Amino acid sequence: MHEAVLPPALEEPAVPQRRSASPASHSRRWIRFGLLGIALLSAGGIWWRTTHAPTAATFRYQTAKIDRGSILAKVAANGTLSALVTVNVGSQVSGRVQSLLVDFGSQVKQGQVVASIDPSMFQAAAAQANANLRASLAAVERAKAQTLNAEQQLARSAALHREGLTTSADYETAESSLAVTRADLELARANVNQARAARDQTELNLRYTTIVSPIDGVVISRNVDVGQTVAATLQAPTLFSIAQDLTHMQVDTNVAEADVGKVHAGMDVTFTIDAYPNRTFRGRLRQVRDNAQAIQNVVTYDAVVDVENPDRLLKPGMTANVTFPYAHPTDVLRVSNAALRFRPDPATVSAMTKGSAPTTPPPDQRILWLLRAGQPTAVTVRTGISDGTLTELAPGAAQLGDQAILEAESTTEKHAP
Repeated sequence: MHEAVLPPALEEPAVPQRRSASPASHSRRWIRFGLLGIALLSAGGIWWRTTHAPTAATFRYQTAKIDRGSILAKVAANGTLSALVTVNVGSQVSGRVQSLLVDFGSQVKQGQVVASIDPSMFQAAAAQANANLRASLAAVERAKAQTLNAEQQLARSAALHREGLTTSADYETAESSLAVTRADLELARANVNQARAARDQTELNLRYTTIVSPIDGVVISRNVDVGQTVAATLQAPTLFSIAQDLTHMQVDTNVAEADVGKVHAGMDVTFTIDAYPNRTFRGRLRQVRDNAQAIQNVVTYDAVVDVENPDRLLKPGMTANVTFPYAHPTDVLRVSNAALRFRPDPATVSAMTKGSAPTTPPPDQRILWLLRAGQPTAVTVRTGISDGTLTELAPGAAQLGDQAILEAESTTEKHAP
């Protein structure tokens, strides 16, 4: 008997046996998870402490020392230089400019001929006016002769009427003729006066063709040329501008209404001009005019300053930067204006003073912050005049040598609770 043998493909596969996990592998896995969780919790704690830890505010202060010295209180204004007297010389008649005898910068005397207008038309008008006058005079003589004749006729008619040799109508006609001739005589005389006035007017216009200087001075502008026609229909055209004396000038300044009470006539002033920036000129305030000027809702008053100009350096039309000093105290306590402008907000005040805040000062006082022993302290002070940079302090809470706070720059420091 033979034994059957199965091929390998038909053999039943062997079933692998499952290995059970050991307790040691489970312990290692949980240890790894625990370490990872601890690391995450530690990182989160560090982040929380870094971002949410309480902060303490600190400040870096910029200060200025309170000292003693002088303060020059002043009012600043801009103005324009001009001559004391400036006359615009014009023409009262129309016509062509025939000649110009002066030019820019010419020195002239009163009555000196400076220009002339072509007189041809005015000469013709004057000749016609003279002829009309002579005709009017002749008419007067004729009226006189007619009046004399009428008087003689009336006398003869009266004699005949008394003798009854003429009628009453003839006598009345002679009377009427005498009255008419007398009226004609008065009319002729009135025509003479009218013709004489017309003659005088034409002669005056003829004289106006010669233009003379009304004052002694210097020509600062010339507005016409030879051959140009000027028309004087509505107003006299300006030919020249003549300044009387450029060695004595004035500055017309615009002082703001807030400062006009600080300036007064007679006070000394200083000013500079762009042409000579390193030189200071001096003058005296002559008057503050009451005529206010409002430009863009800004009200100003004209303060006129007299200026001596012996060197003729100053010229009309220059812009002057004028300073009116109205007070100059010496040996007073001074503080920077920036310290008086330092007004921290309530949060900054609370952080600087650890919760305490200064009280509201009286209306005539102000709060000044001082840095004493490294700590900011608010004191109330009375202020005086200011020059725009420094302000006078009345004796009181602020003392010589105190450090006034100008600015507080906030910084922060992190610390653990």
